[in-house]
Amino acid sequence: MAAEFDTSSLGDALVILGAAGIVIPAFARFKINPVIGFILVGIIAGPFGLGQLAMKEEMRWLQHITIQDPEAITPFADFGVILLLFAIGLELSFKRLWTMRKMVFGIGAAELLVTASIFGAVLLFFIGWEFRSAAALGLALAMSSTALVLPISGTKSPVGRAALAMLLFEDVALVPMLFFFGTVGGADVEGLTKVAINGAIVVTAMLLVGKFLLSPLFAQAARTKSPEGFFAISLLTVILAAAATAAVGLSPILGALIAGMLIAETDYHAEVEIVIAPLKGLGLGVFLITIGMLIDIGALAQQWHLLIGSLAGVIAAKAVVTGFLLRIAGARRGVAAETGILMASPSETTLILLGAAGTAGVLGMETVAFWSAVTALGLTITPFLASLGRIAGHRVEKEASAQEMEHDPANGRTVIFGFGRVGQMVADMLSEHDRPYLGIDSNIDGVSRLREEGFNVLYGDVARSELIEKLGLNKAAALVLTMDDPVLTARISRNVRKLYPELPIIARARDSEHAANLYKAGVTDAVPEALEASLQLSEAVLVDIGVAMGPVIASIHQKRSDLRDEIMKDSEMAQQPTLGRRRPSSS
Repeated sequence: MAAEFDTSSLGDALVILGAAGIVIPAFARFKINPVIGFILVGIIAGPFGLGQLAMKEEMRWLQHITIQDPEAITPFADFGVILLLFAIGLELSFKRLWTMRKMVFGIGAAELLVTASIFGAVLLFFIGWEFRSAAALGLALAMSSTALVLPISGTKSPVGRAALAMLLFEDVALVPMLFFFGTVGGADVEGLTKVAINGAIVVTAMLLVGKFLLSPLFAQAARTKSPEGFFAISLLTVILAAAATAAVGLSPILGALIAGMLIAETDYHAEVEIVIAPLKGLGLGVFLITIGMLIDIGALAQQWHLLIGSLAGVIAAKAVVTGFLLRIAGARRGVAAETGILMASPSETTLILLGAAGTAGVLGMETVAFWSAVTALGLTITPFLASLGRIAGHRVEKEASAQEMEHDPANGRTVIFGFGRVGQMVADMLSEHDRPYLGIDSNIDGVSRLREEGFNVLYGDVARSELIEKLGLNKAAALVLTMDDPVLTARISRNVRKLYPELPIIARARDSEHAANLYKAGVTDAVPEALEASLQLSEAVLVDIGVAMGPVIASIHQKRSDLRDEIMKDSEMAQQPTLGRRRPSSS
């Protein structure tokens, strides 16, 4: 039995596991996306790298560190993508997906069809391809990478939500595209209708079974306190769901996504996310290694200008179209720019469609090989595109904020410098009393997110004096300083007080000493958060242990008065500070 053991498969497994053990910690140490590392492993250990040398007699020892049978690991790579979509489904819910339906079938459909039409038109009218071949390649290149984009963007940020909507539509559209390519013998409208009906039946059955069976199964696993039970049920669910959708002609990744969403509706989704995470990461790594094995360095060297030019054209077209459509849909400029660049490279699905088109004779095998190399190269640079998109989004958002500041933005508003937790609470209270406000913050990611949530906030570095001048604070109702930087808060207070003597300035202080310094700097009110929190905590403790409310309130007031006296002494003030507790006016 031992003599019959397939050592080549064991060697491939060792290469993959060794790569994961080296790549993940090494690239994390240097804060580099491990995606690049896995693709590099595929290039080096694959048939176009050291695999070529391992064929020579004198270099046979290289077989121990190369992948001898790339096709043998393809099923594991496909399973990695399925697990990835399953994990994405765990972050969703049917309610959330329903709220996204307009975006999925609106911007998602428009992005795919417009991009594919542009590519197809170029091939049809400028290069002279026949219609079916031009349409096939156009649709293939219009696809974007679910496996790489969503782990980078997430699904909760504005960029992540936009990317998710477009990628969901692409996943749904994959089946009719495969029919279009003719991968199913004699595929016609009748065959497509049959798949749609069977698919609807299978998905409905999955929803019903999942709703009534999953919670009891996970509850039993929870009673036994067995992580293995959670793992086994989760794995069984995703495999059955993927197999069911694949059996009726739908994409298995659609089944995996639905399986994740079904578990997300239960009370056990957090535990499932934890137990499935290692396997998901390893599966994605295997998939990326297979992508790297498609890259022929020799071919790149011979026609690098053509490959790079083609990839650049695809990326530029997709980035412009996606960004433009998102702007039309109402997305902010920064979100549109970042999402467009992030979604610009081709997809792992592109490779599937190219292979299907080649098998059906819609595309020639040389064409398939060339665009497969372009796609693999595009997947390799997706992390770089994500970084480039983030930089572009930040720059566009800064420019947009600068333009908005040109039009007297502070007029009649309470301006809030620093829009973190404290600034947002102040803004909420102002909105509660129908008082206009304007938030200023230097965290561009936070600004983009908060604007999507409905807050009136602009990007700006409050440390720069030019910003204060542009805001027109002379027309503001008040200035609120919430930054957790004592030196910066005091400096801004001093500068603003010199420019605008009548402007109310309310500042967040750390303690009584900081409050005294801020009063010296010219603030109208300084609220020492640590002291106020301590007084409220003391009040709660005294009441909870049985001290009468009256004496407790009296002692708290006396303590606050003592703190006022201390701040008066430290700041050499003529009048006692309010400590944020103004008396209501008699009017």
